[in-house]
Amino acid sequence: MSLLSTIRAEVAASIAVKQALLQDEALLTQVEALARQCVAALRAGGKIIFAGNGGSFADAQHLSAEFVSRFKFDRAPLASLTLGTNNSAISAIGNDYGYDQVFSRELEAVAKAGDVFIGISTSGNSPNILAAVNKATALGIATTCLTGRSGGKLLALCNCLRMPSDDTARIQEAHITVGHIICGLVEQIYFPEGKNAP
Repeated sequence: MSLLSTIRAEVAASIAVKQALLQDEALLTQVEALARQCVAALRAGGKIIFAGNGGSFADAQHLSAEFVSRFKFDRAPLASLTLGTNNSAISAIGNDYGYDQVFSRELEAVAKAGDVFIGISTSGNSPNILAAVNKATALGIATTCLTGRSGGKLLALCNCLRMPSDDTARIQEAHITVGHIICGLVEQIYFPEGKNAP
């Protein structure tokens, strides 16, 4: 197979996942529900807290930044943060409590009732995300995770938005697509005039 053929195959595979996502009414409904949940939390003074492992850590930071800075238009910042961005805290928690606890320990420190926690794990089995979800549940924080097709161990613990793929790269691409849709919906609902909070 030529490199050009490989490129075409990769693009086609990515498109196929997006087409499957487009046809999954239940998943699309979950996306809308999560966006509305985020808006309700923000209106009540809560914040959107993200966490992701590995490449999903970068995705978590990316999506949180869309809330804090801006997405489609200039407007007031929205309260959001990503767990794990303080390297000193990560090294301290990892050393003192174990790497599996790096997100759950920080979540316990910064979260409050009314917040929304969004975990991202392509496999649904990342131990540090599992621990964070368990902590969020114990704290009474609304929790949703973005995963791959199976949902992994997270499926038994919280609401999961399962992307229609088993391939890590395709799952991550779908996570960003869904994440961007959620960011856009939150802006659209929260700022109906396009600039000022209601």
